[in-house]
Amino acid sequence: MAAMNRVFLVGNVTRDPEVRKVGSGTSVLDLGLAVTERYRDKSGKQAEEVCFVDVVVWGKQAEACGQYLHKGSPALIEGRLQFDQWETDKGEKRSRLRVRAERVQFLERRAEGAAAEVETAGEEPPARSSTPRRSGGQPF
Repeated sequence: MAAMNRVFLVGNVTRDPEVRKVGSGTSVLDLGLAVTERYRDKSGKQAEEVCFVDVVVWGKQAEACGQYLHKGSPALIEGRLQFDQWETDKGEKRSRLRVRAERVQFLERRAEGAAAEVETAGEEPPARSSTPRRSGGQPF
C-alpha cells in the first residue's frame, strides 16, 4: 500500500520565534502557526475557524526563520506530520502531533507589498497595451 505524508499550510506566526541549539550544535526553532478558514454559515453570515498548529524547523532554515519571522508574520509551511511521544519526570506519558517543516516561505502582506512596490518604483507603472504582441513587438 502506498503512503504519503505531506502538509502545506499558510497562516500567521502566533508568537515571536526563538532559535535554540541542541547538543550537536544544530539549530532548532519551534513555531506556532494560526491557519484561518473563512466560510459562510447556514444563515449566510461570514464565519471563521482558526486552527493552531505547532511546527518545528531545523538547521539553517531555523536560523533564517528566527531572524525574519515575528508574531503576525504570514508564512507558507511545507513539511510532514511528526508524532512525538515522551515520558515526564513523574512517569506520565505525553504525545503530540506537529509539523516538521522542510520548507518555510516568508510571505508578504498585501498592503505592505503594494506600498513597497510603489515606493521602490517611484512612479506609476506604464499602462499595458490590450493588443497582443509577438516577441518582436509587432501586433498579431
